Amino acid sequence: MIETWLLVVTLFLPRIALLIAYFSHQIPLNKIPFVGDVLLYIFLPRLLMIIYIYDNIGWQNPWFWIHIVVAIIVWSKSSHVTYKKKFKK
Repeated sequence: MIETWLLVVTLFLPRIALLIAYFSHQIPLNKIPFVGDVLLYIFLPRLLMIIYIYDNIGWQNPWFWIHIVVAIIVWSKSSHVTYKKKFKK
């Protein structure tokens, strides 16, 4: 089972929360190989957390959908900012 603190903190600081969970041995059980865990941690920590939630709790749980919505908001906001900076002259 996934700890509640990990579910809450990963909404705001996914990389830091996953690092703390790793060193405190609270990473949820998953089917991802270690290399996949490391690569997703580096490049897409929100997606890694969504996979953890899906594997342990299921997609019917509200935490899964909350993390999906937050990921969409963060990714869409960051792409908008990148687009704005790139074409602003």
